[in-house]
Amino acid sequence: MSSTLQLDEKALRAVVEDVLRNLGRGPVAAAPAPSAPAAAPAAAAPAVRRSGPRFGVFDDMKDACAAAQAAFEQLKDKGVAGRAKVVEIVKSMATAKAKEWGKFEFEETKIGRLEHKVAKLEIVKLVPGVEWLNPYGLSGDHGITMEEYTPFGVVGAILPVTHSVPTLSGNIINIVAAGNAVVFNPHPGGARSAAMAVRAYNEAIHAALGIENLVCTVEKPSLDTFDALTKNEHIRLLCVTGGPAVVNAAMKSGKRAICAGPGNPPVLVDGTGCLKKAARDVIQGGGFDNNLLCIGEKQVFVLEQHVGKFLEALKGAGAVQLNAQQLDKLAAEAFTFTKDAGGCSHPAVNRKYVGADAAVLAKVAGASAPAETPILFAQTDVENLFVMEEQMMPMIPVVAVKSIEQGIEFAKKSEHGYKHSAIIHSLNVDHMTQMARALDTTLFVKNGPSVAGLGLGGEGYLSYSIATTTGEGITTPKTFTRTRRCVLVDSLKIY
Repeated sequence: MSSTLQLDEKALRAVVEDVLRNLGRGPVAAAPAPSAPAAAPAAAAPAVRRSGPRFGVFDDMKDACAAAQAAFEQLKDKGVAGRAKVVEIVKSMATAKAKEWGKFEFEETKIGRLEHKVAKLEIVKLVPGVEWLNPYGLSGDHGITMEEYTPFGVVGAILPVTHSVPTLSGNIINIVAAGNAVVFNPHPGGARSAAMAVRAYNEAIHAALGIENLVCTVEKPSLDTFDALTKNEHIRLLCVTGGPAVVNAAMKSGKRAICAGPGNPPVLVDGTGCLKKAARDVIQGGGFDNNLLCIGEKQVFVLEQHVGKFLEALKGAGAVQLNAQQLDKLAAEAFTFTKDAGGCSHPAVNRKYVGADAAVLAKVAGASAPAETPILFAQTDVENLFVMEEQMMPMIPVVAVKSIEQGIEFAKKSEHGYKHSAIIHSLNVDHMTQMARALDTTLFVKNGPSVAGLGLGGEGYLSYSIATTTGEGITTPKTFTRTRRCVLVDSLKIY
C-alpha cells in the first residue's frame, strides 16, 4: 500500500541505533545484508510454517503476525471471560515465576539489580484488566445509545531491554484485556527472556482456552523484523517505546502508533517538608533497578538555603557523594561525544555504564563505595551532563537554586519538554501548582518517590508503557481499543 513505511538499510540502521540507545543501550549487531527480491511462489504457502506447536515463538515475523491474527479470531469467540482468563494467567505466572524469570533476565541483560528485576515482575498484578472496559449507556426521548470498547485486532509492540519481561507482561494484560492479540519485537539484548516468557504464557493460555499463539515474538529480532512488523497487513496498531527516529518511523507507517519517548524527570525540593524523607524518596525512586525506570528521579533542584542539609540527608540514607573532580571523571566515561552517532546530535550515554551498580560507577570516578550503595550523588550546576541528559544510572546530580521560580525554570529546562514525569517535595500547595502547570508532565508526584506515581506506595495502577510522545499517557486496556457506538432510535426509552 502507498502509505506503507519504506526504509532503506541506512535508515533502518539509524532507527535501530536509536532504539538501542534509548531503550536498552545494548550492543548493536551487524545489519543483515539486504535480501534479494523473492520470486513469486508457484502455489500459496500455508499461513504459518511450523513443525509442532510454536507457542508464540517464530523465526519469521510474517509467520508470527499471521499466527496472531488467527489467534485473535479465536479470542473473539471466547468473549470477555476469555480475556479475563488470560489476564489471570499472566498475573499469576508473573508472580509465581518472578524469581526464576527475574534471574534469567538479569543474567541475559547484565543491567540493573537482580532484586528489582524480581520486584518488577511481582508487581505486574497491579496492571489493570477487563474491569476498565465497562460500556457507557444513554437513554432519552429518542431511544438508547450504547458505547463500548472494541479491539483493533493485532497489536505490534517494541520491547526495551531495560524491562523486557515486565513490559511484555504488562502489555499483554492491557492489550489482551482490550480483546487484541499481540506480536512483540524485543530488544536483541533481551530476546531470550522475551521468548521464554512468551512460550510459557502461550502454553498456559493454550491449556486453558485452546488458543495457541495469542502472544507472539520472533526468536532473533533484527532490523528486518522491525521493518516487517511495521509493514505487516495484520498489524492494526503499534505500541512503540524509543527515541525520535523509531517514533517517526512508526508514525510514518500508515498505522496508528502509541509511542513512548524519552524522559528526564526532575525533582524540586523547597525545604517546607521533611528533608530526610525527601532524600529517602529520591534514593528509592532514582535507585530502583539502578535508575533504569524512565520515571525515575534523574536530577534534583534544592533551594540553596536547604541544600547542605539535603546533601547530609542523602548521606545519612546510604548514598555516596562524589566531589567535582570525581564527577567530571565519571562524566567523561559515562557519555560519548561522537557527533551524530546513531542519529544523535548530542552527547550519548555510554551503554557500558547504563544500569551499572553505584559501586562500579564510583570506581570509574576514582572514588569508592560499598557494594550495597544504592546511589551516588554530587552537587553541580544546571549545565552538567548528568543534569541535562537522561543517563539511566544511579548517579543523581544536585543543583542549588535561588528561588522556587528558578528551580521550576531549571526543572523545565532539564526535562526538555518531554512532558514525561516530574516530582516535587513540598508542603506548599502554591509551589505544587506552579510546577505542575509549568512542566505539564504526564506523571507528577508530590511528596513521594517516583514509583508512587504507578501505584507503588501511592494510589493508582501500574503500566510499563507511558505514551508521552503521542499523548495517551499511562497505558490501560482502554488505550488499545476503539469506541463503537450503537444507537436504537425511539425504542426501549425509559419514559
